[in-house]
This record gives sequence, C-alpha cells and structure tokens, in this order.
Amino acid sequence: MRHKKAGFKLGRNTSHRRSLLRNLVTSVIVEERIETTVPKAKAARPLVEKMITLGKRGDVAARRLAAAYLMTDESVVKLFDTVGPRFGDRNGGYTRIIRTHWNKGDGADKAFLELLGSEKVLDEKREKRAETRAKKAAETKKAMEEAEAQAQVESESAATEGKGEDKKE
Repeated sequence: MRHKKAGFKLGRNTSHRRSLLRNLVTSVIVEERIETTVPKAKAARPLVEKMITLGKRGDVAARRLAAAYLMTDESVVKLFDTVGPRFGDRNGGYTRIIRTHWNKGDGADKAFLELLGSEKVLDEKREKRAETRAKKAAETKKAMEEAEAQAQVESESAATEGKGEDKKE
C-alpha cells in the first residue's frame, strides 16, 4: 500500500530526481513550453506553480528562494520580470499538461508542459524562426547563383583557351 507516500520517484535516486526536476522547472520558465513524459510533467507541475507564486511575491526573500532552486540566472530574471507579473491576478493553475503522442521505442506517453498564455510567445518565436530560415534560404540561393555564374565564366574561358591552342598546333 502507498498510504501517505506523496510524490513521484520516476525510477531515480533522490539526487538524480531532484536535479531532473530542477532542470525541468528551469526549462519551463525559460522556454514556456517543454515536451517530456507524462509522469515527469505531473511531477514538475507543482514545482513550477510554486516558482511562479514566488515570482508573484517579488520580494528579496522570494528571489533568493527561486535563485536557490532554479539552475540559471536568466530563468530567475525572467520569472520575476515577465512570468510572475503575467499571472498577478490569478490564484494558481498557471500550467497545463497536453498529452501528445507516445515514443515508438519504449511506448512512453509524451506531453507538453506549458505555461498558460504562452501561445503569444511561442508564435513570436515561430515567426522569428521562419524569418531566419527565409534569410538563410535567400543567402544560400544567392551563393548558388554566384557559384553557377562563376562556373559558367570559367567554362567559357576554358573553351576560348582550348580554341586558341588548336590554332597554334
């Protein structure tokens, strides 16, 4: 019986599990959406909610508690500057878990763990990525055209040299 046994073990020892959850929480705050397995998402969800509550408090003690748990300074800054104020009027329920598919290899159920309202941020990221890809494609196309033009010039010069050698013989 599992009476009074709260939490998820996730098949790891204590230090590994704590490290995994800290990394997941940091990633959720920085990226606003991560894809992971369903049990990991369920284990990380309450920790993400606690960090956002600290971000809403916004005092020095809360900032120190968050900095002690989160893995990067960037995540602490984002938590207190953008994520915390975004949920200022909301009492809990800052995250959602969306089941997506399963791994072909081991059959693990996969899910997105995301912050509410992250759609705008994700759309901006997609647009930025699309612009970057378009620029890269244009640069590649331009380089290819220049290379073709260069090859054509070299082939024409080689052909004229070949004709000149025939006349000398």
